[in-house]
Amino acid sequence: MTIETYNPSEVTFPESVGKVLIVNNAVPQPADSGYEYTLMGVKQDTCVAVADSALFYACRSLGKSIVDADYFNDVLLYHDAVREDKEYLSDVKLTPEQVASLCEETGTDAVISLDRLLFEMEKDVFTFPEGYVMGNIKVDIAGVVRCYLPGRSNPLATVYMSDSIFWNESADDPGMLKYILPDANSALCIAGDYIGAKVYVNFVPHWVNESRWYYSGMDSRWKEAAVATAGEKWTLASERWSAIYNGTSNWKKKAKSASNLALCYEMEGDLKKAYEWASLSYDLFKKNIKGEDNNTKLLELYVETLMNRIRSDQKLNMQFGEE
Repeated sequence: MTIETYNPSEVTFPESVGKVLIVNNAVPQPADSGYEYTLMGVKQDTCVAVADSALFYACRSLGKSIVDADYFNDVLLYHDAVREDKEYLSDVKLTPEQVASLCEETGTDAVISLDRLLFEMEKDVFTFPEGYVMGNIKVDIAGVVRCYLPGRSNPLATVYMSDSIFWNESADDPGMLKYILPDANSALCIAGDYIGAKVYVNFVPHWVNESRWYYSGMDSRWKEAAVATAGEKWTLASERWSAIYNGTSNWKKKAKSASNLALCYEMEGDLKKAYEWASLSYDLFKKNIKGEDNNTKLLELYVETLMNRIRSDQKLNMQFGEE
């Protein structure tokens, strides 16, 4: 089964930060840099890809994703690029004076700055003997994003990001392929939008989809408990699994029902009890099975996951100003 868990951000801002500013402090790479285009086996030496808009898309996507998380009171996108030099390979931090000026100008409490963003793009268009045309695009993305607070000499945090995005399309002829495969400039913009939407989790609490599982059995009590679990009736399910656990002397049934009880308590929000039951289940499998089998491995991972969730909840409480 799939569940959603609420996770803290990697970066914890002070409680005083209510409004943040997204800033483009990166220099776009030259149009003739970082782009390789192979057409029918021949590398093209005149290909260009303009990255200016891609930087804007990355900042806008980052800001929109942070807004959608509904954590800060307000999120602003700065209207201009900050740097005026041409050293696109260099990673240049904002100075304390720049941070103070930006926050004063916009009425914000912190700055999230895209300090460098580089792209490596490969495009390959070729034909198959069958007659159709295939086009592949791969864009590698690497960048640096930092958080700044006015009055601090150093950044609050630095996030290094690296990812890739791919396209693979086919068409009857090259003319048709142009309508399906993005052009070079569009591909960079899409890549910028993609990385901005992905890196936001470092700055705000966010939801994550995770997988969970539970044991079932053939007798009527197990089926009844499994129906309650499948229907997400967690209080009823925990009562049924408790009855099974207490009513059997078979160690394997105890281990499986204990694992299911851990899931019930996790879904009810009692992570400490969930951890205790998962640990009990793991210990029973570990004690009675020589070596490691799938049950032991799964329970070991689940125990670790629950411990991480307990730590995450503590961090979430701190990020929301709760004890």
